[in-house]
Amino acid sequence: MDIKVNFSGRALYYTEDEIAVVAEAMRTAETLTQGRYMQEFQRKFAEYLGVKHCFAVMNGVSALELSAQLCRFKPGDEVVIPSHTFTASAYPFLKKGAKPVWADIDLKTRVVTADSIEKVLTPRTRAIVVVHLYGYVADMPAIMELARSRGILVVEDTAQSIGADVDGKMSGSFGDFAIYSFHSHKNLTTLGEGGMLVVQDPELAKLVPGLRHNGHCGFDFERPDYWVPAMGNVDMPMIDGEMLWPNNYCIGEIECALGIKQLERIDRINAEKRERAVRFIDALADYPELEFHRVDTTRHNYHLLAARMTNANRDAFIRTMFNDKGVKCVVQYYPLNRYPFYQRLGYGAADCPNADTFFDNMISFPFQHWLTEAEFDYMLAATKDVLDGLRRG
Repeated sequence: MDIKVNFSGRALYYTEDEIAVVAEAMRTAETLTQGRYMQEFQRKFAEYLGVKHCFAVMNGVSALELSAQLCRFKPGDEVVIPSHTFTASAYPFLKKGAKPVWADIDLKTRVVTADSIEKVLTPRTRAIVVVHLYGYVADMPAIMELARSRGILVVEDTAQSIGADVDGKMSGSFGDFAIYSFHSHKNLTTLGEGGMLVVQDPELAKLVPGLRHNGHCGFDFERPDYWVPAMGNVDMPMIDGEMLWPNNYCIGEIECALGIKQLERIDRINAEKRERAVRFIDALADYPELEFHRVDTTRHNYHLLAARMTNANRDAFIRTMFNDKGVKCVVQYYPLNRYPFYQRLGYGAADCPNADTFFDNMISFPFQHWLTEAEFDYMLAATKDVLDGLRRG
């Protein structure tokens, strides 16, 4: 098969300036982890979001693990999670003892709403995980109002929505915690892996450096000799009688140096992807059987370009696009309750008809930032041609 437009695992190519920053950090970084580049990346990321406490980590799952740990679940506590999302949005919370309760999505926006969340809340709900899937920010003002009225924590999974906002307030700046991913497929990527954790509570934020780095901390007394009693201390606090166990979630200095530089163009990347997405969607306006979510504002960064086939021809469309046109579309985000993993744990039940309907008919088009105009135009023409063929039967 001659693939003309692939669904790539790489979202973008680096500029010469970004490559130069990596080379410079490789030459000059005094340490290759936990150094000045990490500190600067955290500071600039916090400024970008308009928050106070950001912590760079080795990937998005590390940030999810930390946020789940800081939720401090008790036996019987529940966490509300969209059924339609990537598995990493869920299993860190199960590892900390929470029971997942699956929330449905809105069929148009493909994300959870305050109403879909409220339907599954119980007196045992400790936290809500809001995933801004595909790059679109959920209705966070309404969700936060609901959560605050019930005393429930909110974790924003902003792995896909960097730079997207609601009325100027950035995704990731609403919840008690937020996580970012800088994976190879994201709009901002730090050499394939990387992540960021946002913590709103200043007291909890003080715990993160130790949790992230093996429990390392300073001694709480003055030492006449820096090596006595040891080069560094290891300690973690008890909260409500619970020990907070540390881990090693550190990210390298080279990745942080690149992240600093990439922040300078993330808004431009998002704008360019959004312009292309809207152009693609508008060009297919005469094909209502392919239903997109059109958003021509910064509330959507179009990390991915997803559609729903409304006439049950999804599989025929993907097969023909691949076999006849060489365009590799994919299907993403199997409802988590359908996976054997969650079913074996007893979490296979979900009342999420919209998630089921969307997944069973969804198509994700190749939409990496580096697609050429020729590839983009070819994919658009191929889409029209295949849809015309399906109409003819």
